[in-house]
Amino acid sequence: MTKLPPVSFLHRLADAASGETLPRFRTELDVEEKFKPGYRFDPVTLADKEAERVLRDLISSEYPDHAILGEEYGETGTGPWKWVIDPVDGTRPFICGIPVWGTLIGLTLEDRSVMGMMSQPFTKERFWGDEEGAWAQDSSGTRRMRTRSTTDLSRAILHTNSPERYGDFPEVNFARLRDSVQMTRYGGECYAFAMLAAGQIDICLELALQPYDIVPLIPIIEQAGGVVTGLAGERPEAGGHILASANAALHEQALRALNLPSCARGVI
Repeated sequence: MTKLPPVSFLHRLADAASGETLPRFRTELDVEEKFKPGYRFDPVTLADKEAERVLRDLISSEYPDHAILGEEYGETGTGPWKWVIDPVDGTRPFICGIPVWGTLIGLTLEDRSVMGMMSQPFTKERFWGDEEGAWAQDSSGTRRMRTRSTTDLSRAILHTNSPERYGDFPEVNFARLRDSVQMTRYGGECYAFAMLAAGQIDICLELALQPYDIVPLIPIIEQAGGVVTGLAGERPEAGGHILASANAALHEQALRALNLPSCARGVI
């Protein structure tokens, strides 16, 4: 495999972003509003903008030939390598002072996600995945992550960020999946995907994601043993409706519950 940037560079990026986000967290914020189809309120703060600015500056200084796609400033550059970044994934909880937001930093090679990190600076946690595995770091140290071994859908824990938008997508049978699992929880943003990789959650279902919402999380989930695809079993890098599961057997059952083709086998 083509040599990836060192994981230490992901940590440098996360350090730079946290220098812009953490001092603004739980402070009085000037909140602007963007337009996003399907959302009545799509906020952005100076933390989002400044964190993406420093991320772009650092990437461009170290890897000037790499493209960058970010939520706030779009796509720049061309080539096989592309950084995909969301400076504050979870701006709504960021505004509310709830620490389930994170900075997402991913890298694709020929449009396939090859490494990524989720940094939560308030809790001092980082989760990352690369060709060596998936890892979590907190005050107790660094440990390898593994997903849960649950294969019975009726015993699974499901997370989705909000039930609000499912009415806009009647083809996604969320109610059937919700009624098939042991427990459903809401509101975890990108943190929920990290908890799936860490073995705390079995299934995450999210609607209408952008590439920067999911690309950085793909290696974390996959290298921990999980499966993440679109709802027809396709690769998830382009975003859209995304299902992540702790293992392939559970993923197949979840896809079936959603009344979509059971395509988990052979897609990764």
